[in-house]
Amino acid sequence: MIKKEGDNLKRVIVCSPEFEYFRVENFKVHNITDIPDENRAREQHNELKAILEDFGSEVINIPELNNHPNSVFTRDTAVCTPEGYIELRMGLPSRRGEEDWMAEFLSSLGYHRAGTIEEPGTVEGGDVILRDRVAFIGSSRRTNKKGIKQISALLKKMQYEIRVANVPSTYLHLGGAMSILGRGYILCCKGVFPEAFLNGFKVIEVHSQTFVSGNVITLGNEEIIAEVSNVEATQKLKQNGFTIHVIDLSEFIKGTGGPSCLIMPLERG
Repeated sequence: MIKKEGDNLKRVIVCSPEFEYFRVENFKVHNITDIPDENRAREQHNELKAILEDFGSEVINIPELNNHPNSVFTRDTAVCTPEGYIELRMGLPSRRGEEDWMAEFLSSLGYHRAGTIEEPGTVEGGDVILRDRVAFIGSSRRTNKKGIKQISALLKKMQYEIRVANVPSTYLHLGGAMSILGRGYILCCKGVFPEAFLNGFKVIEVHSQTFVSGNVITLGNEEIIAEVSNVEATQKLKQNGFTIHVIDLSEFIKGTGGPSCLIMPLERG
């Protein structure tokens, strides 16, 4: 499964928007800022899947979970590790149930469950990033201290060094402010995390302009998927030798999600 985020992306789970993503009556409850345009959202998601498949990734598309518009953001529901997946517990109450939905599907694919986050702990996948033997964990509005204690214990048993940092309220998750790139690089929003949190990695800094300024998908082989609005990140990544696939994901920005939020990485290597 996943040992480090920078390796070649071999297999992912996505959830194409068909019906549920557009059925939002209470924006605040679901943390969605506006109703996405149905045609544009579907086109954008299809383009994302095409880029993944062109790279060589196997893309598994699962149906939306009924009454869960955020189920298109598959990243948050579990964390895949070298020893199996960790079933999480969502921090946003309206997303509860998505973790069971994903766990059932992962088990049906033959993946081992390596642990579960129990109440009252909460952890969302956007707050956990694995690289080599370092587990970066964000303490955020969605991932609480009791959840961090539980997932830290699970990852320590797998010999990960645990690094925890507070995620400013500007961002929904840790992954909005930083991404693992490969070749020892990290993309990170300037001044967000202490130097010790990023120690041992080469950091490409960008200014914090939106809640997804540091959010990209690393495909591997120095290829990256970036949202079209992240102009500074795109420029700096190109300057450091990365090939960038720019994609418009405006209809998912309305759902407060960036590129990496739309994929559950299952296997890298």
